[in-house]
Amino acid sequence: MTTFKTLLLAAAVLAPAAIVAPAQAQVSGIAVADPQGAIAGSKAWTTARGQIETTYKAQLDQAETRRQAIARELQPLVTAFQTAQRAPTPNAASLQSQAQAIQARETAANQELARLTQPAQRAQQYVIEQIQAKLGDAVSNAVRAKNVTLLLRPDAALFAQPAADITASITAELDRLVPTVGITPPAGWQPNQQGQQGGAAAPAAAAPARATPARATPARTTPQGR
Repeated sequence: MTTFKTLLLAAAVLAPAAIVAPAQAQVSGIAVADPQGAIAGSKAWTTARGQIETTYKAQLDQAETRRQAIARELQPLVTAFQTAQRAPTPNAASLQSQAQAIQARETAANQELARLTQPAQRAQQYVIEQIQAKLGDAVSNAVRAKNVTLLLRPDAALFAQPAADITASITAELDRLVPTVGITPPAGWQPNQQGQQGGAAAPAAAAPARATPARATPARTTPQGR
C-alpha cells in the first residue's frame, strides 16, 4: 500500500550517528555500511512492517482517503495562486494572503493525517528501537568477522568497491541477534526511551503523507518557513 510504504520507509529508519569498530579487534581493512539499510533489510523489520500494515489497516486506509480528499480540496487553491503569480503585474498582498491560506490548510491537514497515522507510527518507532538496540552488537560482530579497522557510511566515502560494503553482513547479524520484535508498546512506553537510556541516537518518527498537491511558493511574498 503506497501510503503505508511512504509512512514507514520514506524517512523513517535512523541509526546512531557514528559507529566505531571495537578497538580490541585485530583488523586491517576499510569498509562502508548503511545502518539504515541494514535495519530496513532485516527480517524483524520486514515482518513487523507487515504486521503493522494489517493491524492498523483501517487507520491507514482512512488517512489515505483523507489525504486524497484534502489534495483535491487544495488543488484549486494552488492553481489559483499559481495563475495569480504568473500575472503580468501580480498583487503581492493578494499572493501573500493566498499563500498563507494554503499554508494554514496544509498545516491543519497534516496535523489531521498525523493523528490518523499516529498509532501506526508509534508501533513503527517501537519496532525500530527494538532492532536498533542490537545494532551496535551487529556492527561489532560484522567488522570483527570482516577484519575491518575503519567503517564509514557510504556518503562519507568518495569511492568504494561493492565488496567494501558490509551492510548485508550487519543485516545478517541483526537477523541472528533480533529475529523477531513486538509491535505493541508496553504500558507507559514512550518513543526514544531506549535511545535516551542507552546513550544512542533515537530514531525519528516517520512523517505522515503530505496533503499538498503542489507547492505554492511565491518568490518574495511567501511567509517565512514556506
